[in-house]
Amino acid sequence: MADASFLAGGDEMGALMRAHDWASHPLGKPQLWPQALRTAIRLMLNSRHQMGMFWGSEAIWFYNDAYAQTLTVERHPCSLGLPGRQVWPEIWTDIGAQVSQVMAGGSATWHENQHLVLQRNGRDEDTYWTYSYSPIDDESAPGGVGGVLVVCTETTEQVLVSRRAVEERQRLAELFEQTPSFMALLRGPEHIFELTNPSYVRLIGERNVLGRSVAEALPDAAAQGFVGLLDTVYDSGEPYVAMATPFAMQPAPGAPISQRYLDFVYQPIRNALGEVTGIFVEGTDVTERALAENALRSSEARLRMLNANLELQVARRMHGRARTWQLSTDLMGVLNAEGIFELSNPAWQSVLGWPEETIARTPFFDFLHPDDLARNRLAFARAIELGEPALCFENRYRHAGGGYRWLSWVAIPEDDKVYCSARDITADKEAAESLARTEAALRQSQKMEAVGKLTGGLAHDFNNLLGGIMGAMEAARAKLDQGKIEDVPRYLTLGETAVRRAASLTQRLLAFSRQQTLDPRSTDINRLVAGMEELIRRTIGPAIQLEVVGAGGLWPSLVDPPQLESALLNLCINARDAMPDGGRLTIETANRSLDEYAAAACELEPGQYVSLSVTDNGSGMTPEVIARAFDPFFTTKAIGQGTGLGLSMVYGFARQSGGQARIYSEPGTGSTLCIYLPRHHEPAVDPETTQPARLAEAPPQSETILVVEDEPSIRELVCEVLADAGYTVLQAGDGSAGLHILQTGTTIDLLITDVGLPGAMNGRQMADTARSTRPQLKILFMTGYAENSIVGNGNLEPDMHVLTKPFSLDVLRRRIRDILPG
Repeated sequence: MADASFLAGGDEMGALMRAHDWASHPLGKPQLWPQALRTAIRLMLNSRHQMGMFWGSEAIWFYNDAYAQTLTVERHPCSLGLPGRQVWPEIWTDIGAQVSQVMAGGSATWHENQHLVLQRNGRDEDTYWTYSYSPIDDESAPGGVGGVLVVCTETTEQVLVSRRAVEERQRLAELFEQTPSFMALLRGPEHIFELTNPSYVRLIGERNVLGRSVAEALPDAAAQGFVGLLDTVYDSGEPYVAMATPFAMQPAPGAPISQRYLDFVYQPIRNALGEVTGIFVEGTDVTERALAENALRSSEARLRMLNANLELQVARRMHGRARTWQLSTDLMGVLNAEGIFELSNPAWQSVLGWPEETIARTPFFDFLHPDDLARNRLAFARAIELGEPALCFENRYRHAGGGYRWLSWVAIPEDDKVYCSARDITADKEAAESLARTEAALRQSQKMEAVGKLTGGLAHDFNNLLGGIMGAMEAARAKLDQGKIEDVPRYLTLGETAVRRAASLTQRLLAFSRQQTLDPRSTDINRLVAGMEELIRRTIGPAIQLEVVGAGGLWPSLVDPPQLESALLNLCINARDAMPDGGRLTIETANRSLDEYAAAACELEPGQYVSLSVTDNGSGMTPEVIARAFDPFFTTKAIGQGTGLGLSMVYGFARQSGGQARIYSEPGTGSTLCIYLPRHHEPAVDPETTQPARLAEAPPQSETILVVEDEPSIRELVCEVLADAGYTVLQAGDGSAGLHILQTGTTIDLLITDVGLPGAMNGRQMADTARSTRPQLKILFMTGYAENSIVGNGNLEPDMHVLTKPFSLDVLRRRIRDILPG
């Protein structure tokens, strides 16, 4: 049996290896190790170079004292004898393949400044290594290679120092390139351009001078003596400093000569022996400063000249001002604190017809139009007391011959006086008024044209619907007369369908006009969209891929959920129609904080909004179509395929909800229609669950309902339905009669009233009056239209509800059961 003397030496690592419990290790006792392993261990332990070794199929790890200096507590001394994968888990992906390559009989590897991220002292650390992996031959091992000898050097510090040097050179190069001063480096006695920065290139007119001498590249500089200065600096080794030196140059052949003024220094550059090898040029273009100083000197010279002839100059100036005063067509004058013109020029008489003596004894307030008097007194007081000037101040002055003239004033207060100048703008005012009348006439014409299109479209659609209703009713009557009762329900169904279509058209008109009564609630729009997703998929069909992107942490918004659902469905149908061959439709929500600029672009107030957008990759829209897309009855679809009210309804709903609707599109690139809704700071409420109507079930107790409706047929029908449902019903035909019943002591659980009642009191006024004595009274408004002034700016107060005409009796029953649940 071989001895373990090969473990002698090695200082700390030798001692650790000798003390290690190898008997329980897979390698066994050191005396039994292969000769190749023992030889490699002896070599490694006695080397002062950083060395390690992987042995066997498990890549058992050994290392020497020099290598131990690179290890931290995570690996030293605990890693001795462990598999390499366990010792180096964070880098085994990198080095394990290299070890396997050598173990498989491959040649040695060499890695220079290899980047490895190691765990040191509990954190990741970037390290760099230069190392080789060499095979340790062992005839007894598979493939003839028993292990891998690692000879390495950590180069982290050298790499980082090198990088810092490169970065420093890069920063210096950037400073050279970016500095506003012009710089150049000249080499040798011929002053060859070696480097120039952009400022220097701009100074010399973008000429290409690198590799050429100053005399060759800039002959105009040589002609002005700059090359001679460079020769002196090169020969003497002394720097040269110049201030505001003129430099004339021609940027390009045929271009005018440019005169610049420069502050600059020529600094000699020496080699290690102290010999001058080049010149560094650095300077600043001070042309603006030099020109300003020259102008100042010229101004001072002129001032000295003026002072020498001051009296003559003053006389000439006074004469010129007097001529201006006399000949100006603008009114000029000086007002005192009492509002009287102490001085006035002849233009007062030529423009207003008043002689100077009248102006000089009459307060200017006496000439003013009565409607202008109050604000002129205020402006004059502020000018005298606060020294506040009046610029472009307009008023009307009485003409001596009658009538008034419009004047635009500039008034500057100084030393209890007001110096004034005015221009007659009467003709401008008359022209502006004429233009305004013309524009008003044009707007009226456009308005009438739009009304004509609107009423024409309404007449067409309603005539079709009324024709369907009338035909269904006549057919039903004919079948009744013939005794064919079994056919009557089919015609009644046709009539009901036409009624619903007419009601839908009315709702779209109200939404467009922003007069629709809303029932807003704090709404989670993500939840609303998710609830509609299956309906939308069925509506757009399988050829269109639907994607819903809901923003995380979406703010609530105060909206009418059914109306928002209707708007979203409209947008999805429009997007579907824009993609007849299929495509992609995306519904997306987001939180938006709009500053003044972004809000102005959307015609909104700055603030926080929730956006709901529908995007398709269809045909897109032209700017002309976008401009009219929200107009009622405007459609690009074929006749009979659309009413043109869908986007009008969306726009009206968004505006009535305090938001906006915007279209972003180009032909061929698809479209995005985005609804912006104001953020609401109350938590979103869960959507109400609609219970099925209990048509045959009478209420558990007999509630009393007052019905106020001026249309007898509707009033009788509603009362009959309520009585059949087991309610006690009171009725009135106008607001006064209804209020009389409400003011009695009769118990009333619900008031059902039309909004537009005849007489002095409408339904809303009656309800408000009743609420003053019956604050808990529940109210259901029936309306065929909704005016903001009647239903509180489009929003309802607590326990107030709205049912839009026309409505089915089934809907009426369900609505009352919701309001009076028993």
